[in-house]
Amino acid sequence: MATLLLIAGLVLLLIGGELLVRGSVGVAKGFNVPTLVIGLTIVSLGTSAPELLVSINAALKGSPDISIGNVIGSNIANLALVLGVTALILPIPVARNTMRIDWPVMAGASLLFWFFISDGSLSFQDGLIFVILLALYMVFLFYSSRKAAKKEVLEEVLPELDEKAQPLWKNILYLVIGIAGLVFGADLLVNSATEIARSMGVSEYVIGVTIVAFGTSVPELATSVMAAVKKQLDISVGNLIGSNIFNILGILGVTAMVKEIPVNDTVLSTDIFWVLSVTLIVFIFALHKQIIHRWKGFLLFAMYVLYIYLAQA
Repeated sequence: MATLLLIAGLVLLLIGGELLVRGSVGVAKGFNVPTLVIGLTIVSLGTSAPELLVSINAALKGSPDISIGNVIGSNIANLALVLGVTALILPIPVARNTMRIDWPVMAGASLLFWFFISDGSLSFQDGLIFVILLALYMVFLFYSSRKAAKKEVLEEVLPELDEKAQPLWKNILYLVIGIAGLVFGADLLVNSATEIARSMGVSEYVIGVTIVAFGTSVPELATSVMAAVKKQLDISVGNLIGSNIFNILGILGVTAMVKEIPVNDTVLSTDIFWVLSVTLIVFIFALHKQIIHRWKGFLLFAMYVLYIYLAQA
């Protein structure tokens, strides 16, 4: 029964996240908010809403290991699983700005995360610093993205909405249903994941970095794989890196501000080094000819499989 509830929770999160983005973008466009602003705020934040709701819900329910495990597992999955599988289908070019701007920010956020958790917890002050840094990063993105080339990329995020304008009432309905789906989905996912962990005799943290993290990374995986199958060369490594940045600065930041997050020994002794290692390996792979080739994708995927195997051992 718990497994069915977990699947139901994931489905609600996926549907809720999609409707939240669609509805909020529609409302924003209805009030003539520029596409550039929508792309940098509503879309990027909305697609991470499932992870955010799950982490906050888990922290409030006394399951902080699921909160931090979800973020760590998602970050590893984004760079090793999603990028690896996608590159196996279609080699992915790496934009110059990704290496000059996005990757250094992700690496810096990861190192700062390591520094903050060295005392065994993420405090309100740590979370506040994360949120402030995220706000500064988004302001920087907004101003640097006003160039025409960047703007065109952002406008491609919303092609269907540009083609078919929905009535305002329908967008508001999407928004309300999306929020409700996220709230109930997060609640179901956390409760069922906790029950499964206890019944299997494994820690909540292991469930967080494996099942929960994989589930909340499914949208990125599905989107990237479909784009690769269609041979759309505009798949962006920067999008996955941006998701990792938001996971650390946004999700952990907001969650820590809601409730202090204790960090278990596994994170400090093992998993933080997996995060840093995958981050460094992606940088090295990207520097080599600025393309994530198929063989690199295979190595990244193998790294993810090894991580999941060791996490459950």
